[in-house]
Amino acid sequence: MVVGVGVDVCDIARIRRALERPTGERFKARIFTPAEQAYCEQRRRGRFASYAARFAAKEAAMKALGTGLTDGVRWLDVEVVRPPTGPPALVLHGRAAAIARRRGIRRWLVALSHGEASAVASVIAEDRGVRSPGR
Repeated sequence: MVVGVGVDVCDIARIRRALERPTGERFKARIFTPAEQAYCEQRRRGRFASYAARFAAKEAAMKALGTGLTDGVRWLDVEVVRPPTGPPALVLHGRAAAIARRRGIRRWLVALSHGEASAVASVIAEDRGVRSPGR
């Protein structure tokens, strides 16, 4: 059953500006895990779009979790991973993982997309409980 839904749109130019500022490395380290940084950095042409999509996914996941950036949840508590095959996935750490366990969330569905100007992420949190009729 669906426990929470989150959607977020992120301006790619805004993320690019944040990364290119003198404080860009600090921004990157505060928001993105080392694995997320490595993934985005290897995507030379789509580097900023990849960062923006992950930023949007983190925001969407926090909305689906029901906390936003409150209740002790930090940016690094939500990690977007890309398995060799299949769609992107979420791995939660720290406070976000504890809240997800408490809410009974067992599965995350993640969709990412981007165009020239913006990136969008949709996240659905499920408890893997009994499904309602028609699903």
